[in-house]
Amino acid sequence: MSDSGKPISEQRFDDLKDRFRDSLSCDNANKPDFRELDLGSPVSPLRARHTVTTSSSSSSSGSVSGRNGPNPPAKRPDSGGNSHSGELSGSGESSPARGYRPGHARSDSGSTANSPPVNVLPTGNICPSGRILKTGMASRSSKTDVLGLGTGNYGHGSIMRGGASAKLGGGDGGLAGDSSKRAIWGLDPEEVKRAGNEKYKLGHLAEALSLYDRAIAMSPANATFRFNRAVALTGLGRLAEAVKECEEAIKLYPGYVKAHHRLGSLLLRLGQVENAGRHLCFPGHPSDSNELQKLQAVEMHLCKCTDARKIADWRSVLREAGAAIVAGADASPQLHTCKAEAYLKLHQLEEANSSLLNGPKCESTSPSCSQSKFFGMLSEAYMFFVQAQIEMAFGRFENAVTAAEKAGHIDARNIEVSVLLSTVRLVSRARARGNDLFKSERFTEACSAYGEGLRIDPSNSVLYCNRAACWSKLGLWERSVDDCNHALRIQPNYTKALLRRAASNSKLERWAEAVRDYEVLRREIPDDNEVAESLFHAQVALKKSCGEEVHNMKFGGEVELVSGLEQFRAAISSPGASIVHFKAASNVQCKQISPFLDVLCERYPFINFFKVDVEESPAVAIAENVRILPTFKIYKNGSRVKEMVCPSPEVLESSVRHYSL
Repeated sequence: MSDSGKPISEQRFDDLKDRFRDSLSCDNANKPDFRELDLGSPVSPLRARHTVTTSSSSSSSGSVSGRNGPNPPAKRPDSGGNSHSGELSGSGESSPARGYRPGHARSDSGSTANSPPVNVLPTGNICPSGRILKTGMASRSSKTDVLGLGTGNYGHGSIMRGGASAKLGGGDGGLAGDSSKRAIWGLDPEEVKRAGNEKYKLGHLAEALSLYDRAIAMSPANATFRFNRAVALTGLGRLAEAVKECEEAIKLYPGYVKAHHRLGSLLLRLGQVENAGRHLCFPGHPSDSNELQKLQAVEMHLCKCTDARKIADWRSVLREAGAAIVAGADASPQLHTCKAEAYLKLHQLEEANSSLLNGPKCESTSPSCSQSKFFGMLSEAYMFFVQAQIEMAFGRFENAVTAAEKAGHIDARNIEVSVLLSTVRLVSRARARGNDLFKSERFTEACSAYGEGLRIDPSNSVLYCNRAACWSKLGLWERSVDDCNHALRIQPNYTKALLRRAASNSKLERWAEAVRDYEVLRREIPDDNEVAESLFHAQVALKKSCGEEVHNMKFGGEVELVSGLEQFRAAISSPGASIVHFKAASNVQCKQISPFLDVLCERYPFINFFKVDVEESPAVAIAENVRILPTFKIYKNGSRVKEMVCPSPEVLESSVRHYSL
């Protein structure tokens, strides 16, 4: 019997029952040795009876929210104003990774297991201590459970044991707090993307692009990574590549509104208004009013440009193409090419060539862009279409044929392209045949060959100039001048045509016309000695034809000494410019600069150089009021146009060069 009066066996049974009841008690005074774990991994969420709320972000940055409360419903991207995680649209935004996203796969980095069903922890689990685990609770261990950074062999959001923070291979500290290091060393594409976003915000676009490339390599089916890459490419001016990335993002997730709007803005800048409208006005979502206004303005100017081109109103074409560029299509290669075509038709060849060379380049774009049309022909074909015309206008016939053939290969069905290709080939053959005949000195037949080419292309200045050379060889100077006039109306600064017209006019003794052309050529090619000599002789002949007396006129030579007043007056009346050096043999500065005058005499043989020793010819010094030495005076047609006292060699040569033109 026990002290309580019960039998000992009964008393032992009661003690055992009390112990068992105490083991089931979870009050604060006798709390079991374990705690709840937040198992809400972004990859494998285990929702127990007490649900755990995790971050709405799709990324696994290594931090876990252990707050209790109901899970928020998953949201689809771009609905209700929400966007993808870390999208680049000016600021980072949250990503609803748990929502259903068509064609948008999760990160495939690391090893991931299939998510177990809800409430997989059965009631009545036995803890290591031998006590019963309550439903919705997890065991407490001596080591803390944390989410890993996705490094090493751990999967996305895997649980790591043995420390509050992970270190990479026992290195110099954890990667937490330094997203760039995590991006470089980690295997989590979300970390790489966030590091790219940080670089983008700092303006380091090339580095951001490199990180996005890394993220895409790790998770190629992630639409957000593609979109961010497109934004970085846009900042770098690589618009065609940005278009491709936006299209890839839309392919992965067709309802990606921001990708549609970004693609529409890019296509608008490229002048693809039809395709741009489809993406800017995405059904069911509001459009950017500013972008729509740009679209309408560009479309209006393009329509006017098209109408003007149909009636060959090239000035209006030039104006409307420029207005479309200003309105928003600033990166459109086709619009800059359109300006080049208008300049060409207006016979402004240098401007046409410059517009074509300096405009945006036609990069390889997506199939949708390459199939867009401009003035009824495929956009890329139009570029080669205009290039072929400009090449032919400059006499680069082989290049013209190559460009026309490329246009024909791209858009063989277009009538304009087909006609141009035929024209370029025929004109090129006629020009080649004419050149061969000219080399063989069969000038009459060469004239016929060039004429055949001109019947096909009557606005080809090169063929006119070549035929003018044939007429010159045949002594038909009038015909030569006529063909040069035709060539210069098409190409006003055509140097060869100017030379041939000046030479033909000299043969016809039309000295005024010859001098005018040679003076233009002197400005265009100031170092050409033959042009300078031809100009000098034309000027002398013109003076003689006008009855003027010409004394001791010669081209180039040495600095001539003038010793008398009459000789001085005759010297400064010489055709062209005359430089007179007033000097004294005893003056040191005169001795220093006199040798340089001899150098100038050789460099500028078309200028008359004279020297006057004021000690030997005081009458000339008095007449010209020379008081300080050395003094240089420049005369044209007997009148003084400039005076320099003690000039430096650089100033003296600059003035000589100016008055030599």
